[in-house]
Amino acid sequence: MNLLFANDKAGEYPQSYYAATRADLAPFPELRGATRADVCIIGGGYTGLSAALHLAQRGMDVVLLEAHRVGFGASGRNGGQVGSGQRLEQDELEKLVGLDRARQLWALSEEAKGMVKSLIREHAMPCTFHNGIAHACWSESEVAHSRAHAEKMARDYGYTAIETLDRDAFQAIVPSPVYKGGDIDRDAGHVHPLNYAIGLAKAATAAGARIHEGAHVHHIQHGAKPVVQTGKGRVECDHVILACNGYLGGLDDHVAARVMPINNFIIATEPLGDHAAGVLRENVAVADTKFVVNYWRLSDDNRLLFGGGESYGYRFPDIVRTVRKPMLEVYPHLKDLRIDYAWGGTLAITMNRMPCFARVKPNVLSASGYSGHGVAMATLAGRLLAEATAGQAERFDVMASVPTHRFPGGPGMRWPLLVLAMSWYSMRDRLGF
Repeated sequence: MNLLFANDKAGEYPQSYYAATRADLAPFPELRGATRADVCIIGGGYTGLSAALHLAQRGMDVVLLEAHRVGFGASGRNGGQVGSGQRLEQDELEKLVGLDRARQLWALSEEAKGMVKSLIREHAMPCTFHNGIAHACWSESEVAHSRAHAEKMARDYGYTAIETLDRDAFQAIVPSPVYKGGDIDRDAGHVHPLNYAIGLAKAATAAGARIHEGAHVHHIQHGAKPVVQTGKGRVECDHVILACNGYLGGLDDHVAARVMPINNFIIATEPLGDHAAGVLRENVAVADTKFVVNYWRLSDDNRLLFGGGESYGYRFPDIVRTVRKPMLEVYPHLKDLRIDYAWGGTLAITMNRMPCFARVKPNVLSASGYSGHGVAMATLAGRLLAEATAGQAERFDVMASVPTHRFPGGPGMRWPLLVLAMSWYSMRDRLGF
């Protein structure tokens, strides 16, 4: 079974709050027959759309192929959080790649966050960047780690936007009884993720990129002039960019062995009205310290958008039941609240949670596996892919130098082995370890 079609209708957005409140965007035409391009991009999420925009701005002829609609995958379904830094904290990166490279990775991540803000502004996108992400800690040891992290970032990286919060200060912003404290990053933020993807698509087409929807790629003929084949057409090109993330399927075994699709879920409540102050007292997003992260924020019409729970098979579970349980653990007083929307999506993770940047053929590049940290990093990935395609690969190579190991068993056995590992960590969450 193909994840592209396991839980969704062909060519339609899921029945999510984001889809119900998306900006107008007429469907792009299918690809029919043969065409020629300098670059063919496979995947119409943040990575592919950003690459298309930046390549078109360089004057290159770009064709982007999306199996469903732009922003159909994780780019249009996620929690909308635009975090600071890489997926790993800087002390972990320093151990992994050394101090100098860790500093380069921090600079790239800050550029990524700034890109989201500037692209929204420069292209008058149909979404707003709201500042603030709070990190909620379940234990006193996690609060101490949060404080030490903020001190390190200010001391070693000059980043002073993180404010540490004791229990009372944290509950003044996030009035839940279960957290011991945490911090808030005032320079991070959150957006309407699907409208951001739509904004990228409009910007890319305005720059000259050609986008085709309903164009499911099933084969790539590699060579000096690759040919990308869909059900109804094909693209001959000089370069290919794989921007498929969790929907790569069998298009490339090198990436598939290192990037694992998993499913995550969100519910949207009825509008809270005056009760919103009992959930959040500032318009910030929140993520907690569980291994299977709970994350939430308020929508522009004061609904609670709460994400949590994971699955590792093809079919989604009962989403309301899956997500309501952690929501009520955080906010038990919401037990009678109506759930108006429930949706799932497929993202992609790597073994060490750092994205996988790879040159899989001399003229084929890939970036994916953002591990829940993709709104900003996937946007930056598109710029780095464009630079590398144009022959300026230095910054792409910085990201590609971060080791991303194969999952045990490779593409064939990665799923059952991952399920065992994730089940162990989920049990630790339930037991409070």
